[in-house]
Amino acid sequence: MSTITDSWQDDYIITNGVKLHYVTQGEGKLMLMLHGFPEFWYSWRHQIPEFAKDYKVVALDLRGYNDSDKPKDLSAYRITELVNDIKGVIQGLGDESCVLVGHDWGGMIAWYVAYTYPELVDKLIVLNIPHPAKFTQALRSNPQQLLRSWYVFLFQLPLLPELLLQWDDYQLIASSFIDMAIDKSAFSEADLNAYKDAAAKRGAITAMLNYYRNAFSGLFNQNQWDILQIPTLMIWGENDTALGKELTYNTKDYVQYFQIRYIPNCSHWVQQEQPQLVNQYMGEFLAKNQG
Repeated sequence: MSTITDSWQDDYIITNGVKLHYVTQGEGKLMLMLHGFPEFWYSWRHQIPEFAKDYKVVALDLRGYNDSDKPKDLSAYRITELVNDIKGVIQGLGDESCVLVGHDWGGMIAWYVAYTYPELVDKLIVLNIPHPAKFTQALRSNPQQLLRSWYVFLFQLPLLPELLLQWDDYQLIASSFIDMAIDKSAFSEADLNAYKDAAAKRGAITAMLNYYRNAFSGLFNQNQWDILQIPTLMIWGENDTALGKELTYNTKDYVQYFQIRYIPNCSHWVQQEQPQLVNQYMGEFLAKNQG
């Protein structure tokens, strides 16, 4: 890929029984970046060099994605397994804690890591993913969000979602970016091909879908949430067609030290579509919450 520079290094780490691939740049405090669906580490290409000036940035391929292991069992993609992957990565890299950054599914995992292992997370940054409690409430009581989340229910079916995502040279993978984006120029043909190539790796499509196939048994059955004490920044592209802006309202009820930055005229793919603003807001938050 043309955007990889000599200072971006590929590596692997074994954690929680799987081998995960990651790209890293920089030295210092660990900043761990977790991508969403249907992405891989590449979705952080605009953030890695920016924050490598001050951090050891590690952009992970989550289990099931791109060059990471792809366990076949459905149970391998339960939220508990995904959380323990991240715990093992932080500890395996030799760090006591990190700045944890997540978008979409990576953001949901980041929320759960922060609650399960708060000692491992100094600061939390989530992009276009609501607090799990807010998401659960919306799926139970907000018909509009249920409609927006139609694909979650489609993905519960066997085989058909795999066929749809593979059809016509993985066209749905590419169109998921282009169709949702406000600024379509944010995704070059090379970018879209990178995502299609990652999804085309053997076993990847089913693995990626298995995140959703475990969602109702793991994500949406927790009723009690403590007040999170970790300084948290939420960045939200306001034109997200999958997740309504109202999901962000009153998140401060669940997070003691909470800041939100909205980005207008921007889709779900916020860090790729408006990278300069995302980098600016992340940098301001980190500078304010040093230590």
